[in-house]
Amino acid sequence: MAAASSGDEAPDNEDYYALLNVRREASQEELKAAYRRLCMLYHPDKHRDPELKRQAEQLFNLLHQAYEVLSDPQTRAIYDIYGKRGLDMEGWEVVERRRTPAEIREEFERLQREREERRLQQRTNPKGTISVGIDATDLFDRYDEEYEDVPGNSFPRIEINRMHISQSIEAPLTATDTAILAGNLSTQNGNGGGSVNLTLRRVTSAKGWGELELGAGDLQGPLFGLKVFRNLTPRCFVTTHGALQFSSRGIRPGFTAILARHLDKNTMGYLQWRWGIQSAMNTSLVRDTKSSHFTVAFQLGIPHSFVMVSYQHKFQDEDQTRVKGSLKAGFFGTIVEYGAERKISRHSVLGATVSVGVPQGVSLKIKLNRASQTYFFPIHLTDQLLPSAIFYATAGPLVVYFALHRLVIRPYLRAQKEKELEKQREGSASEILQKKQEAEAAVRLMQESVRRIIEAEEARMGLIVVNAWYGKFVNDQSRKNEKVKVIDVTVPLQCLVKDSKLILTEASKLTGLTQTANPERQWQQVSGRSHAGVNSLGRHPFSSLGFGPSSGRRRRCLFYDLHRRWFYTSSVVGRNMRKRQL
Repeated sequence: MAAASSGDEAPDNEDYYALLNVRREASQEELKAAYRRLCMLYHPDKHRDPELKRQAEQLFNLLHQAYEVLSDPQTRAIYDIYGKRGLDMEGWEVVERRRTPAEIREEFERLQREREERRLQQRTNPKGTISVGIDATDLFDRYDEEYEDVPGNSFPRIEINRMHISQSIEAPLTATDTAILAGNLSTQNGNGGGSVNLTLRRVTSAKGWGELELGAGDLQGPLFGLKVFRNLTPRCFVTTHGALQFSSRGIRPGFTAILARHLDKNTMGYLQWRWGIQSAMNTSLVRDTKSSHFTVAFQLGIPHSFVMVSYQHKFQDEDQTRVKGSLKAGFFGTIVEYGAERKISRHSVLGATVSVGVPQGVSLKIKLNRASQTYFFPIHLTDQLLPSAIFYATAGPLVVYFALHRLVIRPYLRAQKEKELEKQREGSASEILQKKQEAEAAVRLMQESVRRIIEAEEARMGLIVVNAWYGKFVNDQSRKNEKVKVIDVTVPLQCLVKDSKLILTEASKLTGLTQTANPERQWQQVSGRSHAGVNSLGRHPFSSLGFGPSSGRRRRCLFYDLHRRWFYTSSVVGRNMRKRQL
């Protein structure tokens, strides 16, 4: 049955399927049977008390409205896709809760701030990169023989040997013209320089665009560049880039052309020709799917020629975890890289990569992406292939990450979530009170029917719900400061018992039940009594539980976990439950 929803959920999200206590895939016969059963339970003529009769009329009207919507295939399809707002758009009279002037003003100001932030972000599109190179070779390659007499030489020296900072913003001029201003600063071993670039981009048509680039720096002279992009066919495009770099030694021209083609839905092929200071011909094949990313590349050039293969696996979890590995071999040597990255917050992704190569040695690269900003920290550990360096480069980031995740990240995210939930509850206090009153009224209306159900179940030695609790259970040892948010739902659950069986469909609410911590995951703890004794299933996710007597000769209490698709059978509390998978 339907629930009195919590205040954290808008009235627009009222679940008609939960109101009738049926599956979303329920047939018309199932809808009709559920509607008739609930009408018999909540019909106003069954109550003489004026207050109970008024409350029964409200619930009866809700049931009638839900059945009218779901019994019509057209309105049911609209409701499944758009919800009650979709019905409102089609002309159905769905009345929403009236907001107070303060709530309307607060909501308008919030939406206006978000709109301005999105507009500024889209118009400027800021991008930035900060790279800090760290030399930590003294941890593994110490020259103790040369510096034995130097005071203070007992501690290894870790120093920053290079830094790079770049930033760019966009400024739309017209509907087709955009100016891009970019700058960068670099320093290495005490020597550095920088440059500033201005790029004008024009979209010529739906098939192409062009860029004119002007730049200048303190180490190099003026730079003039031209870049053109063009779609040749719906599956093929080409990009060309030419540049002239002026310096004290003369003019250094450069040219790059890239031809790309969609080989299939998930595969791209690239052919690149680069002429200038480092001339090369490069071809690569990239396959990107929902669960993996694979790249193979081959390059012939001066001074570098190489073959590269890389693979990245994408886990389909909430944190968007990815593990990757690559092998690159060429005239410069061989490099093996492996690493992982994970989403640590809504806009932040943290990754670490270990690079092992000859003659490069061992390096650890840590990268943090925060929205459009990138922070990169390459740490050079040793010039040699030392097992100890490889071990610490691999295990160190894992230990630090799990420690930070346990001690800093997880408590911070939990505190933020609690603040958001508390703010939602405060903003919808009036709705919570209204739903609570509806739930209490529904429980009062159920009392007579529950009494008859209990008498019938006792006569047939069937199923009786001894106690049932619903809400957010808290472990006293681990989360002592958190409030317990559970309510007694014994009466609503007993009202659902039919033929000594209790089945909860995939719904989030029950009539007579007010959610206490939505949108957090709700759990229920249920104990039932049959002629064999008292049976307890423990805690399970809401809407995933059903139990009743088994079909064997000896009637036992049968628990069916719809969420994990397991049967649980038990005779009395304290005995081990036996389970078998469907």
